[in-house]
Amino acid sequence: MHQRSHTREKPYKCTQCNKSFLQFSQLNVHYKIHCRENPYKCIVCGKCFNCLSKFQRHLRIHTGEKPYKCSECDKAFNVKWNLTVHQKIHTREKPNKYSECNKSLITKGIFGTHQRIQSGEKPYKCSEFDKSLSTKDTLRAHQRIHTGEKPYKCSQCEKSFSIKRRLKTHQRIHTGEKPYKCIQCDKLFSRKDNLRNHQRIHTGEKPYKCIQCDKSFSRKNYLINHQRIHIVKKRYKCSQCDKSLTTKGRLRTHQRIHTGEKPYKCIQCDKLFSRKDNLRNHQRIHTVEKPYKCSQCEKSFATKSRLITHQRIHTGEKPYKCSECEKSFSRKDNLRTHQRIHTRE
Repeated sequence: MHQRSHTREKPYKCTQCNKSFLQFSQLNVHYKIHCRENPYKCIVCGKCFNCLSKFQRHLRIHTGEKPYKCSECDKAFNVKWNLTVHQKIHTREKPNKYSECNKSLITKGIFGTHQRIQSGEKPYKCSEFDKSLSTKDTLRAHQRIHTGEKPYKCSQCEKSFSIKRRLKTHQRIHTGEKPYKCIQCDKLFSRKDNLRNHQRIHTGEKPYKCIQCDKSFSRKNYLINHQRIHIVKKRYKCSQCDKSLTTKGRLRTHQRIHTGEKPYKCIQCDKLFSRKDNLRNHQRIHTVEKPYKCSQCEKSFATKSRLITHQRIHTGEKPYKCSECEKSFSRKDNLRTHQRIHTRE
């Protein structure tokens, strides 16, 4: 067999395509291309492979094994190629330059992806749905919506995910890691989108606008809940006072007015609350946290409602009007005090 490496003799010939091989074992591996055999099956997710090395590489997704370690920063990888790409961060090598925007990229693959993003080209098409994507990886991730495949499994709680990034975000629940920091108040977050939502408290930005009434919201889910006023009937009716609500959760919260139930307890002073947001606002008395900042005078408040009331000093808005003498007030309690003049209370 050794002599064949010198003579270049390849006696083992494939009957399907006439390709020849030095060893019989090599012919056996080659045959699998034609007969579509996939003898290496993953017991975790059921995926099959015709090559042992690909199978072993796949298993590292589930085991979390990362044998390829960077000598510069101790970061580890499950694929050797990923380590090679990573090491270019330390050498600052970026040989692939895109002429349109002068951006330099580490690898040809990243360069190609960047070009497609810039040009809007989406060559990877989903066979199940009429959707096209710019990269092979995003297509693979998208297809898991149809297959239900979730290869990324949490070692702490057995929860599975279709995308690696989602697993990484989820694991922060267990590790307590909060890498995203607000530069205004130093509050930490485990997710970038949560930081983005939080920062709108400081900026006052409300990018989600209702097309029915022009009301704006800082978060998309707030807009979705609001839109039910316009498009959904209030089908959840209170048996105590005939009030109707748009969601089951809001009905449950409302019913606590009648039952007196207060399930949310402050761990600092044992005070009870019927609503979670009321508890959250109360806890700021103990933490002295004041995340709602006035853009006009830099004054800060523990609750959003107090900020809104305060801002009327600057805007001159007086929404509370007396029905007896048409005098207006910026605060509801001031109107109530005033009305006693008319009632002689």
